[in-house]
Amino acid sequence: MDIKQLDEFAKEIIFEAGKNIRAAFSYNIEIETKSNPNDLVTNIDRETELFFIERIKAFNPDHRILGEEGMGETVDNLKGVVWIIDPIDGTMNFVKQHRHFMITIGIYVDGVGVLGYIFDVMREDLFNAIAGVGAWYNDSPLRKLQPVKIEEAVIGINANWVTPNTRINHEKIIELVQTVRGTRSYGSAAMEIAFVVSGKLDAYMSMRLAPWDIGGGVIIAKEVGAVATNLDGKDFDYLSKDTFLIANPSIHQLILDKYIEEKK
Repeated sequence: MDIKQLDEFAKEIIFEAGKNIRAAFSYNIEIETKSNPNDLVTNIDRETELFFIERIKAFNPDHRILGEEGMGETVDNLKGVVWIIDPIDGTMNFVKQHRHFMITIGIYVDGVGVLGYIFDVMREDLFNAIAGVGAWYNDSPLRKLQPVKIEEAVIGINANWVTPNTRINHEKIIELVQTVRGTRSYGSAAMEIAFVVSGKLDAYMSMRLAPWDIGGGVIIAKEVGAVATNLDGKDFDYLSKDTFLIANPSIHQLILDKYIEEKK
């Protein structure tokens, strides 16, 4: 398989999909809910996923697609070439703010990530990586992450996790928030991962993400030295939902050991 050709093709359809999404603001967007009233999906999410499926299948019908909106085939293993796609990560931002949402794609070969992409649709900013070769931001190389002290770190975290909840000891998260320099929450996992790999954030955590939220970002993470695991410190399960922590390598284990206490 020609990785360079596949990389060029992936970039081509990502840029084309971004153009289509930006044009969609000129006509009506149909909004529905999925698992709960805050879990939104639009006709543009579905249309964009179908666009990717049609283009990928025309490129190579043997490639399989695992997408958030379930428009592709059922994928229960990562054999062969599998594209893990979120056509719009941050749908609430897309609907409410018309910005701060991403296209994110990871391409896996026999379970190994080879190409990763996070595309800020409105800013037209692309973060991407080729496994073992490097990572780039708009064609400029991304540098390896430099060590940071936890007291100087800025982390991405949802405010829900500093309030009483059923998933994690919020008192320890309060301690983490009080220790670090600052916290941010952007409403898009892919955006927060992009900020970690580019040094704009030093860590990002979530209690429940899907493969399409992180499939592209973790490939980029490896190329800059960021560490990405679930909250047990184990590899993320790319066929189901899981907890997630991506961080600068100098603070990843510290966060797990000192500030994470899951409720089993």
